[in-house]
Amino acid sequence: MKLFGKLSLMALLAVFAPVAVHAQQGDIVDTAVAAGKFNTLVAAVKAAGLVDTLKGPGPFTVFAPTDEAFAKLPAGTVEDLLKPENANKLRAILTYHVVPGELDASQVTGIKSATTVEGDKVKFSAMDGNVMINDAHVVQPDIRTSNGIVHVIDTVILPKPINTP
Repeated sequence: MKLFGKLSLMALLAVFAPVAVHAQQGDIVDTAVAAGKFNTLVAAVKAAGLVDTLKGPGPFTVFAPTDEAFAKLPAGTVEDLLKPENANKLRAILTYHVVPGELDASQVTGIKSATTVEGDKVKFSAMDGNVMINDAHVVQPDIRTSNGIVHVIDTVILPKPINTP
């Protein structure tokens, strides 16, 4: 009888566990803050005035560069981009990392490109189990949030007319 009770409880938990996880799920910004490895991205989103947008209903697909990805940029680039006078340039870079709608990993690997919120296209490729967006590797796909999907990338991607110092 105890075994039956445990199995019934496990079956019940299996049915309702996704609901509980979804209810506790944060939006894209909250998820990035909680992860602890997107401090530069979060600071940039704030400086560009995009917090309310990325906390909005979406859905969005965000290709999120880690702090290590931002550290690969030339010295002084991040500090320069965070200045108020560079908000438009920063906004263009950040919105180039966002695609409207939800694209999970299986969809990303099935298409060649997508148009970003910034307006330019990003290119996707997959080879030997590695998925890339432009020159960045997707190092962690499919982080589900309440308003979209985040794919962690190892390099900041830049739209064509944007050049960093």
